[in-house]
Amino acid sequence: MARKALKLASWTSVALAASGICLYSNKYLDPSDFGAVRVGRAVATTAVISYDYLTSLKSVPYGSEEYLQLRSKVHLRSARRLCELCCANRGTFIKVGQHLGALDYLLPEEYTSTLKVLHSQAPQSSMKEVRQVIREDLGKEIHDLFLSFDDTPLGAASLAQVHKAVLRDGRTVAVKVQHPKVQAQSSKDVLLMEVLVLAVKQLFPEFEFMWLVDEAKKNLPLELDFLNEGRNAEKVAQMLKYFDFLKISRHLGRLYSEMIFVNGFVHCDPHPGNVLVRKRPDTGKVEIVLLDHGLYQALTEEFRLDYCRLWQALIWTDMQGVRKYGQRLGAGDLYPLFACMLTARSWDAVNRGIGQTPVTATEDSEIRNHAANYLPQISQLLNRVPRQLLLIFKTNDLLRGIEAALGTRASASSFLNMSRCCIKALAAHKKQKTRSLFRRARISLRESFSLWKINLHELVLHMKGLRLTGWLRALLCWLLPASH
Repeated sequence: MARKALKLASWTSVALAASGICLYSNKYLDPSDFGAVRVGRAVATTAVISYDYLTSLKSVPYGSEEYLQLRSKVHLRSARRLCELCCANRGTFIKVGQHLGALDYLLPEEYTSTLKVLHSQAPQSSMKEVRQVIREDLGKEIHDLFLSFDDTPLGAASLAQVHKAVLRDGRTVAVKVQHPKVQAQSSKDVLLMEVLVLAVKQLFPEFEFMWLVDEAKKNLPLELDFLNEGRNAEKVAQMLKYFDFLKISRHLGRLYSEMIFVNGFVHCDPHPGNVLVRKRPDTGKVEIVLLDHGLYQALTEEFRLDYCRLWQALIWTDMQGVRKYGQRLGAGDLYPLFACMLTARSWDAVNRGIGQTPVTATEDSEIRNHAANYLPQISQLLNRVPRQLLLIFKTNDLLRGIEAALGTRASASSFLNMSRCCIKALAAHKKQKTRSLFRRARISLRESFSLWKINLHELVLHMKGLRLTGWLRALLCWLLPASH
């Protein structure tokens, strides 16, 4: 115990020293702007959490009921400390905390449920700060650019906030204003996180969290580039222009299936604050509005096609395909865990068919418990799979949260819509690979036949549902005859 405590103190010192050296030697970073208080908070929180795990569980038999109860309390204490750190350091820390809070079924529930509050606790910049940012970025004052500009933001997020304004030509617009210092602090915050993650790995070698740092390194610059966000918004508007719906949950899944499997260009932040449902004032039709286009994942063709084939295998209970394509995507011998992480279903449900049985409260609880029990294997898997999958995991879990709230999670129709998109994507790939008109015709025929089989299967499920409803109504009438 004394040895581990000494090791913790040593690595805390190393973390501080390494942070200082990197800052001093990097000409792009200004040490005076880094903030000893921010560094101190992060280092102290990491040290306290590590010490809590090292000391609280050492005298309890591993796997016992007492161990599980005590571990849950340590998880909860640590999650609250991490949440407090994110709220205090703001900016990048809140963004990373939101990412962790979105990983339902991958991280212990104590962490995800605690960190979810960060979606509603984003900082808000003052109007003085807003004016300063606009002046620095656009070279003009607010009154020179807008006829009116609402002081109260419509919404605030971890990196920016949005104000309603009216341009000089009379158009009403939404103005997204980045929080001051976020741009300057982000690279320094990621550097600090990297040092601390390396320190934690020395204490707990079984945990691999470098994937989180890698994601922050790659994605934060993209989210902070508002020109990139504008280009993404224009691209996705063109890509999905033929969708004119909607009611929400089933079609939201269809929308994302189209982005992932067919286009390979995925909006990766569909939390409830970024998905609006409204009626068009001119036609009264209901439509979905996607907000915040800063974070997209562009999938490589090889990854997209293997991911299509894996989901086809999962939907149609092809266990050999699940193994083959799970391993091709980097899961190795952990492919059963990989399948459970993707579907948020138990291995038993995967073997029986994920579209055949609904998710029960017992299964949901079992999966969440396994997330805690298999955390080392989950962290190793996340460190092993292609980087493209990390944001897909987050997107899947955010969509499941919306489906769960609307009571449509893991419905057969959502899996069938996914299968349709997989069939379209794989057929399009095969057509690109051949110049033979005869082979193209055969591929199109097989595609049409496969889609027809899915439509027939969906019709049968629908008819079964109607028949079951009729039987239940008849049974209720027989058990509860109308009184005369």
